[in-house]
Amino acid sequence: MGAADRRDGQPGAAGRAPAAGRPEKVRNVVLVGHSGAGKTTLVEALALTTGAVNRAGRVEDGGSLSDHDEIEQRQQRSVQLSLVPVEWDGIKINVLDTPGYADFVGELRAGLRAADAALFVVSAAQDGEGIGGPTRMVWDECAAVGMPRAVVVTHLESARAGIEETAAQFARELGGDDPDAVLPLYLPVHGPEGPDGHAPVTGLTGLLSQRVHDYSSGERVERDPDPELLPRLTEARNRLIEGIIAESEDETLMDRYLGGGDIDVDTLVADLERAVARGTFHPVVAAAPAADGARQGIGTVELLELVTGGFPTPLERPVPPVTTLDGERTTLSCDPGGPLAAEVVKTSSDPYVGRISLVRVFSGTLRPDETVHVSGHGMEDRGHEDHDVDERVGALTSPFGKHQRPVPSAVAGDLVCVAKLVRAETGDTLSGKDRPLLMEPWRMPDPLLPIAIEAHSKADEDKLSQGLARLVAEDPTMRLEQNQATRQVVLWCLGEAHADVALERLRSRYGVQVDAVPYKVSLRETFGEAATARGRHVKQSGGHGQFAICDIEVEPLPVGSGVEFVDKVVGGAVPRQFIPSVEKGVRAQAARGVVLGFPVVDIRVTLSDGKAHSVDSSDAAFQTAGALALREAAAACRIHLLEPVAEVGVMVPDAYVGPVMSDLSGRRGKVLGTEPAGPGRTLVRADVPEIEIGRYAVDLRSLSHGTGRFSRRYARHEPMPAALATRMRQQEEAERAG
Repeated sequence: MGAADRRDGQPGAAGRAPAAGRPEKVRNVVLVGHSGAGKTTLVEALALTTGAVNRAGRVEDGGSLSDHDEIEQRQQRSVQLSLVPVEWDGIKINVLDTPGYADFVGELRAGLRAADAALFVVSAAQDGEGIGGPTRMVWDECAAVGMPRAVVVTHLESARAGIEETAAQFARELGGDDPDAVLPLYLPVHGPEGPDGHAPVTGLTGLLSQRVHDYSSGERVERDPDPELLPRLTEARNRLIEGIIAESEDETLMDRYLGGGDIDVDTLVADLERAVARGTFHPVVAAAPAADGARQGIGTVELLELVTGGFPTPLERPVPPVTTLDGERTTLSCDPGGPLAAEVVKTSSDPYVGRISLVRVFSGTLRPDETVHVSGHGMEDRGHEDHDVDERVGALTSPFGKHQRPVPSAVAGDLVCVAKLVRAETGDTLSGKDRPLLMEPWRMPDPLLPIAIEAHSKADEDKLSQGLARLVAEDPTMRLEQNQATRQVVLWCLGEAHADVALERLRSRYGVQVDAVPYKVSLRETFGEAATARGRHVKQSGGHGQFAICDIEVEPLPVGSGVEFVDKVVGGAVPRQFIPSVEKGVRAQAARGVVLGFPVVDIRVTLSDGKAHSVDSSDAAFQTAGALALREAAAACRIHLLEPVAEVGVMVPDAYVGPVMSDLSGRRGKVLGTEPAGPGRTLVRADVPEIEIGRYAVDLRSLSHGTGRFSRRYARHEPMPAALATRMRQQEEAERAG
């Protein structure tokens, strides 16, 4: 940025946690982008440039950025949000690295909540032929929350497209109506082409300063641009100036510029910084890893100056909506002296420290060993209970890899790790115990991939409940379901990779080995025709016996009617006190099923006659007789299986509407229609049997190349096709026999 053209920032001291005493001395930046774009490599390059690590990647206290989570090491990809605080030019920069894989969009949204601006990392080699679906998805996530962002282009040395081409693609496909909203601030300087045909990036040319920052010696050296580059440089510079002026609040600048007037660099830089902070202009910079022996990576100094000089401070970003526990709206600002309002944006477990909460302080100052109120968070449907308790804050620390370094306090606008918050979970609000507050939670993605699990052994079964509770406390994007109808424990996840990580965490962190088993949908049974039957329960075994006889009539009812019970006994054939017993027995048997063990619905059971004994009849005897009668009726007629049907909404780019509709039809779905859902996107609505969409979260991603999303909502149960019902019966019988 222009500020980087004018001065070199000073790195922070290695080996200590960066400190921020005032909100204006903090920048919270989240790195986003598709998997493989180079986000983690960029974090390491920034840490090296700021002096947080040495060339070996370590600091004085032994910490290392390479101390990643063991699951990330095994899977060779980021699967969780991580924080690396660095310091530059007296500014503390909280760098949040997010996973780029779509299954971990919950971690991305947590990072967006914690940050005030985003660095959108994109590989020129990866996206050189157009903006891919995953890249578009992440860009849309940032745009949805109004996040100011800049674009960092990596892998330029191996790309067919340069920084200008990549910026043009972003402007054309993602920049909206303004083609000049995404423009480069620097042009890369390439060295001689190597034997592999790749030309390494050796420096950057600042478009505003018209100076080359040459890194070929291992240190940044300024020089004049080569004469043959001047025409290209002038063209790019003029376009950048026009883009900045178009976003300026000073309407006279455009007239001055078109009239040939000279506009000084300081004015352009100031307008550029304001446009970036407003989120109306997205500067593009290049970054490359440090060469052997170099102290800093190419573009890292320029990037740090962009962050410290052009990105908004916490003071410039609004505090999320806050209410009292009674629902009264209250207004807060980023004031260290104001009421405490902080939010848990991530929860993790350490085998030695215990639970660690990453907290963003929005108002007030958080101090160790003080008592705070924990409020939140309205996600009981996902297995997260609401909280309204006081807790004592443990130590406050700043993370570095797996190491935690103590800090004395965290002011409004800062991020900090809090130890030993036993009750607080991701999304909960921390506030003063005398003034409890509740922050409006950010939008969590819906987990739509069901994974049925069961304990591997008896020892695992004893630990399963506690392990699952800890797992969902860490990850609010996961939903835990104890399905009573199918008697399965189900983890609802965002995708296969998300499920793999969840099961691995159960095993490695909580010592619980589980097996994935086929997921079962909750079927129903109903009568296909009317039937009559007698339930006869007569036993004599000395002393009081058991005697109960009841005659029933069963008839099918329309879908959604449930189970009706009608009493038409006359003449006291069944004494009045035992009629509720018959009904209780009938309903209990209906809940257990009559053929395959699925609940019976949509029937009317009429008690028409029966017999009783003055001594041997009892409540239990007539309950048993009622259950027997329903089973006898089922044996005498056709029983239909009913399957659940979901209302499905699929949002995809227009190019995929045809394949999506064809795929839904192939799943026995009924396409109800389509409607526009924004520029270039369509919403397809359909009713689809749930048995056909168990893996739709995975299949849609493949079908739409990562660009599609869908929602599902239970609609009703409908009769299953006869051939499929027969196959289901055979499977159930085989399972029971086996």
